Amino acid sequence: MKVTSIETFVVKGLTRPWLFCAIHTDEGITGYSEFGQGQMANGMCGLVEDLSALIIGKDPRPVERHYINMARAVQSAYGGATWQAMAGIELALWDIKGKALGVPVYELVGGPTRDHQKVYWSHFISYQTNNHGVLGRSPVRSYDDLRAFVKEAMKSGYDSFKTNIQLPGDPFTGLSQGREGPHDQTITKTMIDAAYRQVSIIREEGGAGVNIALDVNQHFKADAHIRLAQALEPLNLMWMELDNLDAESCRMLKDATRTPICTGEQKLGPLNYYPLLERRAMDVMKLDLQWQGFIPARRAAAMAEHFEINIAPHNYNTHMSMFQTMNLCASVTNVKISESDPVQAPWRDELVTVLPEINNGVVTIPKGPGWGTELKEDALRKYAYTG
Repeated sequence: MKVTSIETFVVKGLTRPWLFCAIHTDEGITGYSEFGQGQMANGMCGLVEDLSALIIGKDPRPVERHYINMARAVQSAYGGATWQAMAGIELALWDIKGKALGVPVYELVGGPTRDHQKVYWSHFISYQTNNHGVLGRSPVRSYDDLRAFVKEAMKSGYDSFKTNIQLPGDPFTGLSQGREGPHDQTITKTMIDAAYRQVSIIREEGGAGVNIALDVNQHFKADAHIRLAQALEPLNLMWMELDNLDAESCRMLKDATRTPICTGEQKLGPLNYYPLLERRAMDVMKLDLQWQGFIPARRAAAMAEHFEINIAPHNYNTHMSMFQTMNLCASVTNVKISESDPVQAPWRDELVTVLPEINNGVVTIPKGPGWGTELKEDALRKYAYTG
């Protein structure tokens, strides 16, 4: 078997483009993957094209060899976007290998370690507030609107939710500082009060048994994270999640509050997690398979296991991302819970041949060969991102 061509697809998503890779072979097997950060679509696809020279004409099945060859070939431009592009190729190679042998990817590494995986509803309230037009929903204009949405969502069967701070107004708006400015990343009483009231409504409507996480992204610096985490202690969060602090600052935050801390989604590769793990600076480790690939994600999860820390896979894209992430979960033994986006762009279901099986917030681990689903290339072209 030889690789004949590699191509990428950029597809419009709800909040940013989705990126996919297809690796074609001379035996008619095509490997698919979802990968990378859509905001950098042009550069990411260019990197995949550059890396393709290392793969085309070769047997796709020795995935580990191809992975290390790519890693060593790009040592002068290692990490970041390069690593995410490598992930696109590496993930598609795993899909080929699984399909060639007629087994799921997790079977290739000793799985399955589980038959089902609990997931949480991510971007809860957030997409309703910020993307209501695309979703065909009414905007949130009051806390009564917010409470009505939460009541309706509680009928879904999910018992775990993650939300982001929404500021009251007509309509409500998502907090964007740290990304779009202001960049001082300070916190105000208004922000703390908004976060507390929002989480309180979820707690009141869901009851004591509902798991609630608050993702504050990179909105604040360490002192603000501490103030917010301490203020939220009475609400018994599953975790407060953040993206931007160094290991020492995370440890300072963790020592200052009873609220569990989750971080790490922007780390790529096991060595970049080591400072956080060595200092036990987080209660839960966030990890993104699509951004780093199956090999480094499993190694990072194994390192977290060594430090008695569970992972919570980052998974907010399409169903292909879900299938890839479930194969990761079925190949490791330290998953607290995984992310899911039950509310997404309406055309997401059209992109794959098999949809994930989710009942009451629990995903059935896929049993099909490779990742367990195929991309529909015609649909990828139909919904191509055009800028």
